[in-house]
Amino acid sequence: MRPIGVDLFAGAGGMSLGFEQAGFDIVAAVEIDPVHCATHKYNFPNCAILPRSVEGLKASEIRVAAGIGNRKVDVVFGGAPCQGFSMIGQRVLDDPRNKLVTDFLKIVADLDATYFVFENVKGLTVGKHRRFLEEFIEHAGDLGYEVCQPWQVLDAANFGVPQHRERLILFGTRRGELAPSYPSPWTNPADGKRQVFDGLSIGPTVEDALGDIPNAEEFEELRVTDEVRCTNWGSPSPYAEEMRSRTNTAWHHSQTRVWRPDLLTSSARTEHTAISRRRFSETKGGETEPISRFYKLHPRGLSNTLRAGTDGARGAFTSPRPIHPKYNRCVTVREMARLHGYPDWFRFNETKWHGARQIGNSVPPPLARAVATQVFEAGGFALPTTSDTVDLGDPKLLRMTVGQAAQHFDVRPPETRRNMKSGATKRKQEDIEVERLARQKVAHG
Repeated sequence: MRPIGVDLFAGAGGMSLGFEQAGFDIVAAVEIDPVHCATHKYNFPNCAILPRSVEGLKASEIRVAAGIGNRKVDVVFGGAPCQGFSMIGQRVLDDPRNKLVTDFLKIVADLDATYFVFENVKGLTVGKHRRFLEEFIEHAGDLGYEVCQPWQVLDAANFGVPQHRERLILFGTRRGELAPSYPSPWTNPADGKRQVFDGLSIGPTVEDALGDIPNAEEFEELRVTDEVRCTNWGSPSPYAEEMRSRTNTAWHHSQTRVWRPDLLTSSARTEHTAISRRRFSETKGGETEPISRFYKLHPRGLSNTLRAGTDGARGAFTSPRPIHPKYNRCVTVREMARLHGYPDWFRFNETKWHGARQIGNSVPPPLARAVATQVFEAGGFALPTTSDTVDLGDPKLLRMTVGQAAQHFDVRPPETRRNMKSGATKRKQEDIEVERLARQKVAHG
């Protein structure tokens, strides 16, 4: 029997996938956004999804939803949203805005989990935010858990991902149990910009990740849908071969999904203006296009850190998606997923905005797998000798709007603004171009 885990702040399921690939059975996931819940349910149909906040959530509710009775919970993992962290006051964790973190630890303790993994932004390790980290470790100790120290910030590029993405990882172990150690790097980043480890191979590049994917703009169907049957796949790199799940080893220790490898999915086209395309073409790989501030990928380099947010002042919801190294457009959601380490069977909400934020908000699955493997080994669990075959969920789950997903899960829609977080008015590309030409005229006298 596989050890079991619970995912808090689950999103679309990046950490769920990594922990499943390491050998865990993810029995429950908690996520407040109903669109993310729908996507998680599609990819993990046998996992109980709790469409709610962790605030006030009882361990008994998780056990009932997961149908595990009094069975031992081996690990709880997740990362509380960092946008609301407040450093005001004498004791940081007493601030109501930081309650999600204390709720996380409370659920860990109430479930009597053997281990927990808390992940978050690198920024928690520097400056005034270190106080938050220190109080977290102290509070975990009060609940009977020891946090592995010194803690580490891990870069996904050292774990086979063609993207620099640094995350703080905290291992918590119930007092008296064997603690995990931090994973050793698997690869050196292909761009050579970070610490190089002797004896390691070079990790995948942008070209390795994207080179075999057909150009979405060759398919008219992708103007109105996010999937199309495709026969003209290119020759895959070893990395792409794994993402396409064409070998048994590509599944690692996860349950094999029944899927259609002939479908190009999560690939809805973006209708860029001619002005935008010209600017994209004039930008060199590895540089930032000066007007949109979009980063253009270099085929032999790595992706910049993929993010979920949108710079509303710049006037485009495509901000999280960099420019393709070969084509004069932003990358598709599928291409974004490849740069993040998601296999091709894993799908996202069909809209570009939701799909991009589901990826940008998530931990790359290979990094999650590296972390989860350390917990698995510390726990002395036996690797599964067989893999069940699982049918993916209803594709309708991927087409749901926020309102439809809320209705499906019988919850209230979250009070969020879709993309204009700054409150700025979206600007037309033509207006931006006029300003650019005017600045050029002034600069050249």
